[in-house]
Amino acid sequence: MARTSPGEYFRQVRAETAKVVWPTRKETMMTAVMVVIMTTLLGIFFFAVDSAFSALVKFLLSFLG
Repeated sequence: MARTSPGEYFRQVRAETAKVVWPTRKETMMTAVMVVIMTTLLGIFFFAVDSAFSALVKFLLSFLG
């Protein structure tokens, strides 16, 4: 395996970083808004499913007691 000097390593890192296409501020904001919306919707969905299962279990357990 070829050994790379620290100077060469950092030159390679800099060259690779220059190839990165960074998102614009608008793209970043739109992505953040979509993440918040989807997180909220999933939270509401899982809350509803959990509540439904909780009610079902309480209903079924009421037959035992």
